[in-house]
Amino acid sequence: MTCKALSISNSNEFENACIETFRFQYKHTAIYREYVDLLGVNIKGVKHFNQIPFLPISFFKTQQVINDEKDAEIVFHSSGTTGMSASRHLVADIELYRRSFTRGFEFFYGSPGDYCFLALLPSYLERQGSSLIFMMDDLIKMSGFSQSGFYLNNLKELSSVLVANTKSSIPTILLGVSYALLDLAELHPMDLSGVIVMETGGMKGKRPEISKDKLHTILCNAFNLREVHSEYGMTELLSQAYSQAHGRFLTPPWMKIRIRDPYDPLAYFGSGKAGGINIIDLANKYSCSFIQTEDLGKLNEDGSFQVLGRLEASDIRGCNLLLQ
Repeated sequence: MTCKALSISNSNEFENACIETFRFQYKHTAIYREYVDLLGVNIKGVKHFNQIPFLPISFFKTQQVINDEKDAEIVFHSSGTTGMSASRHLVADIELYRRSFTRGFEFFYGSPGDYCFLALLPSYLERQGSSLIFMMDDLIKMSGFSQSGFYLNNLKELSSVLVANTKSSIPTILLGVSYALLDLAELHPMDLSGVIVMETGGMKGKRPEISKDKLHTILCNAFNLREVHSEYGMTELLSQAYSQAHGRFLTPPWMKIRIRDPYDPLAYFGSGKAGGINIIDLANKYSCSFIQTEDLGKLNEDGSFQVLGRLEASDIRGCNLLLQ
């Protein structure tokens, strides 16, 4: 079974790929098979992706969620607050991850080679096993600009590169963890109206949590921006969603969001009503493509979705901690 998911172009192909992936993972991923059996699901009766069970994301903290016939080529770890258990994603095909995040980026922004990438991700760089660092490192290597790179706490150097890129009209993406972008905004406010500023993650315990709207307002005022972009991804997935304005995320064609009733995990909401975020990530072929997250969100009528915070009684994890 090749991963045809990354070539999906319409809803029929998506639905067919979902059923094929579900049956493949039921057969080859032991912990998912056990979970589905405990739910009493009639496998032959699953004819639509609406009927596919979603694996609670907490399983990645205690179980090995990987194809029975595969070994992990790399293991990614979530960034958890001290004292909280971290998730582990055993990735059996690292090239599949590369293809997924590259095609996902291209879907929304075009070729990585056309951009200078400046990564302000100190909390991620200071630990091992970050899937975000792996992705950004590859995008930086694909960049056609020598200025691309990671910045730990050297904000002065980063601000100098940003000013120089702006003067030279170099297409630039500044991707940073929220608290570090606020540090940059306070210490080095500047005109970045020609730069894509993209936030990801939360405050990592470095600052009090604030709403995403407030964060974006502060960054827009400090950097003369019309909007702030956002990246939504997690350790347990191989794909990302992106927001180019107002915290409204869109997914690539092989990824889909469903909003579940927090009090009935088998019931789903349409647009406009908040609930738990379920994610279908068909690139996650050798793990589980159907993940029940602990994030709170809602679908919009235009097909985008918003992340509103965390469901009550969930562990606070390392990304997307911003509350509305």
